[in-house]
Amino acid sequence: MSRNLEESIAAAGGPVNLLWESQSPPAVVPRVVPEFTNWRDEQLAWRRTAVLFDQSHHMADLNIKGPGALRLIRDTGVNSVADFPVDMAKQYVALNHDGFVIGDNILFHLEEDEYQAVGIPPSINWLHYHAETGGYDVEVWRDDNSLYRTGDPVVYRYQVQGPGALDLIREATGQEPPKLKFFHMTRFTIGGKEVRAVRHGMAGEPGFELWGPWADNEPVHAALLEAGAKFGMVQVGGRAYHTNALESGWLPRPLPAIYTGEQTADFRRWLSEKAYETTSPLGGSFYSANIEDFYLTPHELDYGRIVKFDHDFIGREAVEKRIADGTANTRRKVTLVWNGDDTAEAAGSKYKPGPGAKYFNEPMALYDTFHYDRVDVDGKTVGLSTWTGYSANERSVLSLAVIDAEYAVPGTEVVVVWGEETPSSKAQVEDHVQVKIRATVQAAPLYEAARTVYRSDAAVV
Repeated sequence: MSRNLEESIAAAGGPVNLLWESQSPPAVVPRVVPEFTNWRDEQLAWRRTAVLFDQSHHMADLNIKGPGALRLIRDTGVNSVADFPVDMAKQYVALNHDGFVIGDNILFHLEEDEYQAVGIPPSINWLHYHAETGGYDVEVWRDDNSLYRTGDPVVYRYQVQGPGALDLIREATGQEPPKLKFFHMTRFTIGGKEVRAVRHGMAGEPGFELWGPWADNEPVHAALLEAGAKFGMVQVGGRAYHTNALESGWLPRPLPAIYTGEQTADFRRWLSEKAYETTSPLGGSFYSANIEDFYLTPHELDYGRIVKFDHDFIGREAVEKRIADGTANTRRKVTLVWNGDDTAEAAGSKYKPGPGAKYFNEPMALYDTFHYDRVDVDGKTVGLSTWTGYSANERSVLSLAVIDAEYAVPGTEVVVVWGEETPSSKAQVEDHVQVKIRATVQAAPLYEAARTVYRSDAAVV
């Protein structure tokens, strides 16, 4: 019986075998209804009116408090903390010692010497591990997502966004919303309760993320619904929630680069046999027996703009070397807009005799947690397509990809290979055949407002 990730890798005969044949279901949004209306209208609403996302249940929170908290963050993250006052948030990005991405989260500076990291487990686990083992003078408490916890969350967390978001907040608070820069924080009174808020947005539209103690959840939620009714606000269910990243250009689930190397071996032994990194399935048309072929660098994910060399951090030397030898920007993050005819033919193959294309679930097509499809040009693999789903706003299937720079020019036609060449034993993989789907390269974020207004309002954090 394996007791940790390291033992699980050994028992499976390697990390690729462990993840490729994982029988766990893909990660989902727990305890949030799949659809409040229908996922198409819910997608359309974040560009047309306003939406309410319930983020209370699918992320992990790690609270870090003590005089060593800032040093822990500085030592493990690529971000500069030279300007990180109370009531500001940052997108924290963690690398392994070879400069490959472990993951990212949103890090809130709540009070003097107190921070809270919120996100999916890989970067949360990395911070938690170093807090426990690195000799830092900190205390932590952790609240995992609702698939793992027993009982209610410690805090509720909502996000209001869309063209009508500011009107909704004005109605709910009874006051003019402050003019805040992106990732700066304030406090509101909603439903008679004090609410902390950060200026945020997930699909390029204006909005706020709101949170407070779970005991205040019901009156705050009720007040948001009442205010939202006046502005056509739509609640977003679990099915549509993950698709907003397709439009905002954030790639949520790179495979954490922690499965190889002696410098991360103790971390693998720290992670349990039931950890997210141990059980999450890996799949797609791209396959390699070398797990490191799935690792990504910060520059490939467009995090080069937030890497700062004003401090030492894990992975710094490797990143500097790539910049110096010119390999940091050989691949770039893009949006792929899939050809409608090819996609329709693949999806329609299930109505014809014999094995068809891999089933394409909508709106999120992913049947695994870590997904990698081949992107080809003239039969040559030029990149990896990852986060894949349908956008009612764009009337297309979109995916976020990392491809060779020479093919990253908007308008370039590529081919996405969909389906596993040799189907794995994953429970969600049926007998199928691979298909090739044409796609057009576009910018990431695809949505122009997310690239222009949204980005220009954001300080480098």
